[in-house]
Amino acid sequence: MDTMLGVTILASEYVIGCDGDGGRIDSLGVDENGSPVVVEYKRGTDSGVINQGLYYLSWLLAHRDAFRALVRERLGAPAASQILWSAPRLICVAGGFTRYDAHAVREHRRSIDLVRYRYYGDDHIGLETVASVTGLSGTVKRSRRQESGQRGVRQPGGALAELAEAVDEVLLGVGDGVTRVQRKQYVAYQRLCNFACVPPPQQTKLLIYLKANPKKVELIPGFTRNVTRVGHHGTGNLEVQLRTERDLERAQDLFRFSYAAA
Repeated sequence: MDTMLGVTILASEYVIGCDGDGGRIDSLGVDENGSPVVVEYKRGTDSGVINQGLYYLSWLLAHRDAFRALVRERLGAPAASQILWSAPRLICVAGGFTRYDAHAVREHRRSIDLVRYRYYGDDHIGLETVASVTGLSGTVKRSRRQESGQRGVRQPGGALAELAEAVDEVLLGVGDGVTRVQRKQYVAYQRLCNFACVPPPQQTKLLIYLKANPKKVELIPGFTRNVTRVGHHGTGNLEVQLRTERDLERAQDLFRFSYAAA
């Protein structure tokens, strides 16, 4: 779950009751940003997995105390206090989906990922995102530069603020299905899993943490750093330091590499 979906599992076959009707959530967890996640599985192609998952997601949002207690029991009180209720997610994993399924999820105001599994021989399995929609507000898909322009005011902060706006625009446009998730300590850019996390700008530079494996890239002093054993906000073990627009141009291959890894 953690490696392939970016989800820390809390329970499997979690029994619920909803207005007299019971059920079992296949998997219940939290993602890298603290968002509650319901995961439902089907062996083949079954449109019912989406409606079933939405039923369980509705139950979850109506029973936040029960979920918070589960997180506290499994992960501790600090994790329970950091749950991001603004971005609950449903991940449906199945052998296949139809074009009607992909259309249907776009009509819901929920964050839903349709993920198809494939076996490769007897020992390997792969996951492919078929459709990914966000139930957050429309600003998630717009860059900060676009948002500030619509409001008629500029974001405060000078050159680094402008660089942060440019980074936001590039990360949102690096590939399909990118979602921006705002946390207090950082902004996460998410495919199925986080591929980039950006804390607030420092005095002279902007730091970005990527999913890319530091051992597979050339580390350049003052530009890239392995932070596998270094504490930092957000997820990702490759730190990229940006000071200028030129640094941003140099970093774009790393962004794409990280996006592919997520």
